[in-house]
Amino acid sequence: MPSRFIHLHVHSHYSLLDGLSKVPDLVKRAKELRMDAIALTDHGVMYGAIEFYKECRHAGIKPIIGMEVYIAPRKLTDKKPGIDAKNNHLLLLAQNEIGYKNLIKLTSKAHIEGFYYRPRIDNEYLNEHAEGLIGASACLKGKIPQLLLENRYSEARETALFYERIFGKGNFYLELEHHPEIQEQNKINKLLIKLSQDAKLPLILTKDSHYLYPDDKEAQDALVCIQTGKTMDDKKRLNMTGFDTSLVNENVMLEYARELNCPEAIENTRKIADECKIELDLTTWHFPKFAVPNSRPSDEYIRELTYSGLKKKEGQITPDDKQRLDYELDIIISKKYHDYFLIVADFMKWAHDQGIIATTRGSASGSLVSYALGITSVNPLHFQLPFERFLTKKRPTPPDIDCDIQDSRRGEVIEYVRNKYGKRQVANIGTFGTMKARAAVRDITRVLGLPYAMGDKIAKMIPQGPQGSYISIEKAIEINPELKQFYESDAHVKKIMNLAKKIERCVRHVSVHAAGVVIAPDKLTNFLPLQIEPKGEEIITQYDMHAIDPNIEEETVGLLKADFLGIRNLSILGIAKEIVKHTKKIEIDLEKIPWDDKKTFKLLSHGRTMGVFQLSSSGMTRYLKELIPDNIYDIMAMVALYRPGPMEIIPEYIRRKKDPSSITYPHPKLKDILERTYGLLIYQDDVMLTAMTLAGYEAEEADEFRKAMGKKIKSLMVKQKIKFIEGCKKNGLENSKAQEIWSYIEPFAGYGFNKAHSSSYAVVAYQTAYMKANYPSEFMAALMTAESDNTGKIVEAVAECEKMSIDVLAPNINESLANFTYISDKAIRFGLKAIKNLGTDIVDTIISERKNGGIYISLEDFLIRVHSKNLNKKSLEALIKSGAMDAFGERNQMISNMNRLLAFIKTYERERNTGQFSLFGAKAEKKIVLTLDPTEAAEEKQKLIWEKEMLGLYVSSHPFKNISGIFAKVTANCSDVLDKQITAGSNIYSAGIITNIKKIFTKKNELMMFVTLEDATSALEVIVFPKLLKKNPEIWQEDKFVFLSGKISDKDDIPKILADRAYEIDPNNPQSVLKKINHHVDNGESQDKTTARDIFISVDAKNFNKKMHTDLKIIFERNYGKNRVYLMVQQNGEIRKIVTNFYISYNNEVQRQIEELIGERNIRIKMRNNLPIYKQ
Repeated sequence: MPSRFIHLHVHSHYSLLDGLSKVPDLVKRAKELRMDAIALTDHGVMYGAIEFYKECRHAGIKPIIGMEVYIAPRKLTDKKPGIDAKNNHLLLLAQNEIGYKNLIKLTSKAHIEGFYYRPRIDNEYLNEHAEGLIGASACLKGKIPQLLLENRYSEARETALFYERIFGKGNFYLELEHHPEIQEQNKINKLLIKLSQDAKLPLILTKDSHYLYPDDKEAQDALVCIQTGKTMDDKKRLNMTGFDTSLVNENVMLEYARELNCPEAIENTRKIADECKIELDLTTWHFPKFAVPNSRPSDEYIRELTYSGLKKKEGQITPDDKQRLDYELDIIISKKYHDYFLIVADFMKWAHDQGIIATTRGSASGSLVSYALGITSVNPLHFQLPFERFLTKKRPTPPDIDCDIQDSRRGEVIEYVRNKYGKRQVANIGTFGTMKARAAVRDITRVLGLPYAMGDKIAKMIPQGPQGSYISIEKAIEINPELKQFYESDAHVKKIMNLAKKIERCVRHVSVHAAGVVIAPDKLTNFLPLQIEPKGEEIITQYDMHAIDPNIEEETVGLLKADFLGIRNLSILGIAKEIVKHTKKIEIDLEKIPWDDKKTFKLLSHGRTMGVFQLSSSGMTRYLKELIPDNIYDIMAMVALYRPGPMEIIPEYIRRKKDPSSITYPHPKLKDILERTYGLLIYQDDVMLTAMTLAGYEAEEADEFRKAMGKKIKSLMVKQKIKFIEGCKKNGLENSKAQEIWSYIEPFAGYGFNKAHSSSYAVVAYQTAYMKANYPSEFMAALMTAESDNTGKIVEAVAECEKMSIDVLAPNINESLANFTYISDKAIRFGLKAIKNLGTDIVDTIISERKNGGIYISLEDFLIRVHSKNLNKKSLEALIKSGAMDAFGERNQMISNMNRLLAFIKTYERERNTGQFSLFGAKAEKKIVLTLDPTEAAEEKQKLIWEKEMLGLYVSSHPFKNISGIFAKVTANCSDVLDKQITAGSNIYSAGIITNIKKIFTKKNELMMFVTLEDATSALEVIVFPKLLKKNPEIWQEDKFVFLSGKISDKDDIPKILADRAYEIDPNNPQSVLKKINHHVDNGESQDKTTARDIFISVDAKNFNKKMHTDLKIIFERNYGKNRVYLMVQQNGEIRKIVTNFYISYNNEVQRQIEELIGERNIRIKMRNNLPIYKQ
């Protein structure tokens, strides 16, 4: 039986931080209440419209799409303070598709042109777009209720009739609301009934629902407090707890209608529901057409471009190339995707023509058409990439081409697309930030007025799921006994978590998707609503990716989504190319570099991977040093394998590469497929090709097989197993062999990686390694420029430069460009933009004047020639303190004479403006002289402090450098730890200066710290637990020198020290700390803790041949460190000690490599300086 009453005024959590109801829960609740229709009317937005429509349809409920709009008091473009900040509400419901599209236009206009505190429309624009809409007078904030409250009945009547004229006879309703707790509402309801009779306007009854159940009231109130920044005990705040806005059942509304004696207000809700009939087309794709030159058919044009493009890249087109091209083109054109490929090819070509580094990742690299069109840089035939992993005839959704653009120029590419297809047809895609479990707990704690530490403690007890997966509050209580006990034993904690559970996953804000851009064939507002990015000026979609992209959801608005992901490493490549072009006059084509470059593979094999795309983590670096890669396919494999799960295969991969005799294949027919991976299954594509080769699968069937393996659905796996084994048997394999091969590939479902994705990443990884190996100074200058907003990365890069014998110099007024500046193959300077308190304007002025007028020859020359209002005390101090002005004098003298410098500038400007320096072009006799008072020169320590203040790090030297030598024999430097020269779990000593401190509280509410320890080589994190902190809290301060002991941890693949003892170093007497350490050692307080040792290797002269000598030498060279190597050669019953010139880092892996050559138990380690050794 149809519902007699229908909820027509309903808010979801898309009424940001006001509505509590999540759309699936809302629809589920409507179903429970036996409602056969329901409306969604969020405040000024349509964020949830598509989700709501689909959820309702799947539940068998009619969706009524609406919106509660804000009406501006005057024109929507009027934004005068004090007048236009006020607005009135109006309820709109779409009767049909025309009404739906008008809602889109109204909300888009409101956001883009009418936004003033709220997204507003005006009556004029509403009148133009009222077709297909039903209007209602809304809540107490509606214009008509407001006029009635002000006893302006006749104006209310005029307004009501005005809206009736806008919407048409019978399409505008006066809205009674069921809020009997609100006196004003009761008064208004009576007046609205009178007005209805007087003006002959129909009535409806609504609830203005903001949550689902009465006991959600407090959670919704908390949500409003989060929005307004108030606490719940604030008596002056907006408070909605005095009345109920839950989604009530029909009987409540029927009873209230009887009290009002308005049965028609109920009947009209049913009438409106019956009249609203929206059928959205969510299965058609709306791709823009590519404008082909001379209006030729685009299917012919793509064939021509593809063939010419491939010939240009490869020199010729082979029969295999032609067969593959024709096969791909036939599928692409038959599915009408050719315009899509042409569009992507066009903006990628434009990017390349502008010198912007752009490539693609993912399955698109499996397409030879994509490669020929310049969309990808990977030839799929060279890398054995199947096209079917990207696109098949039966694929129900369009292909997805993800573009990676250098992040420093990503905006240029998007702007080109906007200009090409029209600004009204292109927009960034919006995305919704929701309140995750931990954030919800902290927010609720704050609005309840409870201590931050309490919320922080609870939040930290909510674990992170495997590989970053989400764990809800409910699940956290279930799996964490400590949290459960806390929850059950503390009333405050229970209240926090109960409320947090209700607001968890509510939308908190709207932002811009990191990559997604939508391109429409017509105005975007014919398809979806738009708005302005909340924290910027870009136009973005109100619908998110799930409502737009058919590759994510089956039912969407079906527009072309292009991914433009900004990649930092591509910026490094782009900047490095430009530096090489500028300094060496070499134009590098990254697609034509040699793929067998010895310098590149040597760099990777030696672990010099800092800044190399995908290969720079310490764990990956360690494996590369073992692997000694010598081809691009090794890099591909490492990219695929270095992940949780498949990482276990890496040692076997390395073993097989080093020992070809150990390579085996599951079946001889698989050799061609698995030869490059030494017989191992690594990629998802390997599964496809195995099924095609052994079991006779067609390409599309093989792709389905791959998907089934990836989804790990038992029923699908069983079906595929039967099909696979039967297919193998038909192709001549014994049942036992087919079963054996199945058992070999089945576990692969847990870790298979997209081969096309891996090949794309491997190419970029190789390109960055190539640039670093062949143009090291240019590459590092580019890296530091790209990372200039990250001081930690700059510190790391400076340390890397030191290892590469490249000097990183302070900025120089006559040499520095805006960014990090290549000086020579052995020197890089800080750019002027790196100096704090120095704006872009003054930097541009300095460089422009230097370019036009030559270098600055003196301080006076600089002050006279740089004309900028921003050349003031702040900017001058910044230049001087950073060292940029060192060529003109001593830093402290210039700083101390700052008033004289400023007076000189002022005097010169005054004289210049009054024309005192020249008459009719002749030089004047008068000259202003700058005289500086003498002062004492700044000490080295002061200069370094200034550099750290202005540049974020020490540049000309390091405060720890002068005393680091005292500790060199007993400590591990920061660089060694970061490079994993010391095995995780090892106990070490380290020393340096504290440069940063982050304080947190543990679950037990105890203070602990994350400290940045910096020495002259690099900086690393030291974790200081409460127990150590309590022992000597005075040590842990910024700029203090410390000597500490602790254990190496490489959690999250980032080495750090877990400190267990610490001593402050007196810079004036640093040796004194060593006495303290030896005292503790003598008293048994510290064991096994030094890093400098002598390594004694015993060898038998009879077996010590030339090959063993060479192999040992290679190990020593690849593992440079601080431990001296001695050979103990046994010959004729005697032992001869040979002191080598090798110093190595020593850890478990190095030990294993040496023992493989000389046998076990032939290595002895001896401590130095009577300090104890540490265990491995």
